[in-house]
Amino acid sequence: MAQIQLKEALETLKDTGVRITPQRHAILEYLINSMSHPTADDIYKALEGKFPNMSVATVYNNLRVFREVGLVKELTYGDASSRFDFVTTHHYHVICEKCGKIVDFHYPGLDEVEHLASHVTGFKISHHRMEIYGTCPDCSIKEAH
Repeated sequence: MAQIQLKEALETLKDTGVRITPQRHAILEYLINSMSHPTADDIYKALEGKFPNMSVATVYNNLRVFREVGLVKELTYGDASSRFDFVTTHHYHVICEKCGKIVDFHYPGLDEVEHLASHVTGFKISHHRMEIYGTCPDCSIKEAH
């Protein structure tokens, strides 16, 4: 599945005229395979051994390109560093208030919210975002001890 997503993402970049550099390929592959919603710094640290000449700025610039073509979502929560999520399907995020871990949560029923909001307010709705906060299982275990 990840290989198919990577192939499709690379096609999207080509179709929008974005050159595929080895760094872009590696950053995209890392994002697709990462379930942790990494920060730009996380991505940089994971790939710096493979690309010693790459800077954090390079990672940020590439993430911006990916965001502009719709492959990546930038997740901003409060004043913490932005995290990045490869766009797959509509999903929500459950966020641990203790350690900051973010986990994807799928609930198709919430798509009706946009239709209802449009109907009630007359707004032309573009999108919605919902976050759910709590304590992850690992932090719950730590708290119990």
